Amino acid sequence: MKEDAERSLEDLPGVEDLPGVEDLPGVEDLPGVEDLPLEPSDTDELFEPTPLELAEIARDTHLVDLQRLSAEFANFRKQAERRKIEASNRARSELVRRLLPVLDACDLAAGYETQGVEEISAVLVDVLCSEGLEILDPLDELFDPNCHEAVAHESSIDEEGAQTVDGQVVVEVLRRGYIWGGQVLRPAMVKVRG
Repeated sequence: MKEDAERSLEDLPGVEDLPGVEDLPGVEDLPGVEDLPLEPSDTDELFEPTPLELAEIARDTHLVDLQRLSAEFANFRKQAERRKIEASNRARSELVRRLLPVLDACDLAAGYETQGVEEISAVLVDVLCSEGLEILDPLDELFDPNCHEAVAHESSIDEEGAQTVDGQVVVEVLRRGYIWGGQVLRPAMVKVRG
């Protein structure tokens, strides 16, 4: 390999048939070269803008930059507002989630006919519902696994062996469920038939 690298270009076969640099055509031998002007004409001068034209170019450049920055700032402002709303909704959702045990305690106390609990529960529910809370109380509705949690099941076949209902129907609500902002905070705990 080292020996091949040390050989000169002239030692390669067929090199003698290649034209030399002196045999290559010059620029003056190219067709149409004689038609080119040797001296620059008056129309060949470089464009040199006036100070007014320079100011207009700078103005247009700054205007484009300003429009781009204005659009970016408007997008930033919209994103900041959207993040602020999302953070507020998350905080409100967390507060409602923390109040669910209070609502459950009120429901339980109302079941024991404790005096004054129903009024307190009604006021709390009214306030939360006015802020966007929805109550899932699906008695006699079709079972929906997205909103309901079935913890008990009873057969829908009667003594004669006939099907009494089509599909699974909620026959008892053991614990109410809640929706906040279109999302299920807690599914309703139900007993189903079917």
